[in-house]
Amino acid sequence: MIPVCPAIFTVLCALACTPPARAMFPERSVSTSRQFLVYGPDIQLRGLICDLAERSKRDVLQLIGQRDEWRTPIVIHVQGPQANLPEIPRASLSLSQTGFGLKFQLNLIVVSDAVQPEIRRALLSAVLVEIMYRRVPEVPAGTTCPPPPEWLLDGLQGDIGGMTRALAAPAAARKILSLEELLRQRPASLDSAGRSLYCAYSVALLELLTQMPDGRHRLARFIDDLPAASDDGVAHLRAQFPELFDPTGSSRKVWLPHIARLSASQSCPLFSGEESERVLDELLSARISRAGSEERYQLHEFSKFIRDVSVRPALVRLRKELSALVAQASPIYRPAIFEYEKIATLLARGKTNGIAERLARVSVSRKRLSAQMRKIDDYMNWFEATQSRGPSGVFADYMKAADLADRPAERRRDAISVYLDALETQF
Repeated sequence: MIPVCPAIFTVLCALACTPPARAMFPERSVSTSRQFLVYGPDIQLRGLICDLAERSKRDVLQLIGQRDEWRTPIVIHVQGPQANLPEIPRASLSLSQTGFGLKFQLNLIVVSDAVQPEIRRALLSAVLVEIMYRRVPEVPAGTTCPPPPEWLLDGLQGDIGGMTRALAAPAAARKILSLEELLRQRPASLDSAGRSLYCAYSVALLELLTQMPDGRHRLARFIDDLPAASDDGVAHLRAQFPELFDPTGSSRKVWLPHIARLSASQSCPLFSGEESERVLDELLSARISRAGSEERYQLHEFSKFIRDVSVRPALVRLRKELSALVAQASPIYRPAIFEYEKIATLLARGKTNGIAERLARVSVSRKRLSAQMRKIDDYMNWFEATQSRGPSGVFADYMKAADLADRPAERRRDAISVYLDALETQF
């Protein structure tokens, strides 16, 4: 009998008592269409990713007017942040060639401050890339996967109501961005206001493309041809939608009237200083649902609710509302609104370091602005009352209406009218 070392015997016993190797592999969830295979340790998070991925794919298919005929599954790896690799991006999509065809893998780093739009954007990009490569299965190994155009992703994520409000100001000032400039912009280099405006233009562009004859199917062909397209986004769009451009290559005759019509569909004049202050106060006093009841909090009271995860959607909504307010508020209030937007973004991510001091500074700045605006209004009222050389005409309509109201109503003098007046006097 061969002697067995006690240490080796202990290891063999431990291996024999170990459950099957199933636990060595990450848990997996499969979406309803079976296209999305989500790996990760949290079953609830996997289910949420599956649902969001299916809804994102449904939005894309509805945009291009196609049925769900996916060919390549999309593998999604969901994990938490890696302390030893902080530079890893939150979302990265890779394309690889296997012996059986293409493989799409989306790596998501989901942290505690992750918001749904970030994840949805990554899923939309993965769905579009899978559609782009359906007709080019023979992709060489190591091929870099070009992302879909930024305006296409922004257009899918935006909403019509926010778009019309954001475009009202440049349309009123006749400073509409040309389509050529939009397609050549780099959104990553824009500030918050410019990014919101870029998103609004993107929504308007998708609206225009889908309204054209056979627009949805031509947009599908546009997406199919993206892998072979050049870096010139204008030329690629002109190939599928030539009627957007005139013989000189300009799109002004189609694009500018479209933006003007959309902005006019929802009139959006600039607020006065007093109106800007009032709207800003309403936004910063948010209703937050907690434990089945609705409570009202001011933003400077963030210490009372910041630890509650359920309030983060309200903070994300506040950030969007502040971003939309920038286009309509009085220009003198825009720096303060920008600062509140940054604060709301940090609070939505659970970051509170230095927030109280920033809120105190912006509050002092607002009080100074409000006092300055009141002094300007008082001076203008005094000037109009004492220094104006003639009537301003501001109250002309009111005086005319009051004069008409004081006049007695004219009575008809025909026989029937006289008889009815006599009866009214008697009874």
